[in-house]
Amino acid sequence: MGLFGNYGNSGAGIPKYAPKKTGLALFFDLFFRKIDKITGLNLLMSIFLLPFPIAFALIRYVDNINILLALLIVLFLAFAVNIGPATAGMTKVMRAFLIEKHTFVIRDFFRGYRENFGKACIIGVVDVIAGLSAYACCKFYPYCAEIYNSKLFYIPLVISLSVLLIVFMMNYYIFLMLTATDLSMKNLIKNSFALAFVSLKSNLITTLMIIFFIILMGLIFLFATGFAIIILPFFPLALTWFIVCFNSYPVIQKFVINPYYDSIGEINPELADAGSDIDEEPIFEDMGGKEKPIEIRKKGKGKRIS
Repeated sequence: MGLFGNYGNSGAGIPKYAPKKTGLALFFDLFFRKIDKITGLNLLMSIFLLPFPIAFALIRYVDNINILLALLIVLFLAFAVNIGPATAGMTKVMRAFLIEKHTFVIRDFFRGYRENFGKACIIGVVDVIAGLSAYACCKFYPYCAEIYNSKLFYIPLVISLSVLLIVFMMNYYIFLMLTATDLSMKNLIKNSFALAFVSLKSNLITTLMIIFFIILMGLIFLFATGFAIIILPFFPLALTWFIVCFNSYPVIQKFVINPYYDSIGEINPELADAGSDIDEEPIFEDMGGKEKPIEIRKKGKGKRIS
């Protein structure tokens, strides 16, 4: 007997049509099987976030204000132009995880970046502008409310933040549809806007989970800054996007991809069970889960021991 049991014995195998995991069971199964690749994706995305630490370093060490502003503008433009295509590349790999399709992380990441650069760049720039606008609103309207002593200024603040939330939830779908379909920019925006409301419950759950991770990372930075700096390149961003894709892609399958295949009389290949549509009797049958366990016999002195 081995230290952890006899691994020479064969079990019954895995049934070909075993029930598929769903919900949290499927999430953790995918996560732990792909954790090394998710970490790799986070490392790749960290490259496109380098403008932030570089900007902080420049602010600290560059004294010439004109040179500093010029360098900060270059870094900002580099980030705004590349963050959308980089997200498309990450989404392409994440989608492969979800549909159990083999993927090479680096190759497929940069393929998704390159193939979707134009549309993804526009989406990324719009997201950056929306984020800056929301930040400005959070500063401007409370300031006006205090100066003019009027709470009416909080009304446009609430409207602005509501619009930002809708744009934020649209991102749950627009990058997935960008990498999974050939939709035009107009239809990408229209569909993602509709799905932001159609699957509102799922979107709010996803948003709350993202907020939880942001708060968690904030607390780690506050109380364990060194540890936070170490894990930042490896963990939080890709895990957060994995949660987004896991919750959102079934919605796209249900309302976008499946209806397309229904319209042309075909079954979505991402959902079709292997062999489910084959009427012919198979020549060979997968016996996974049916065969009897096999024990390896060990040779002894003059007899065999099972």
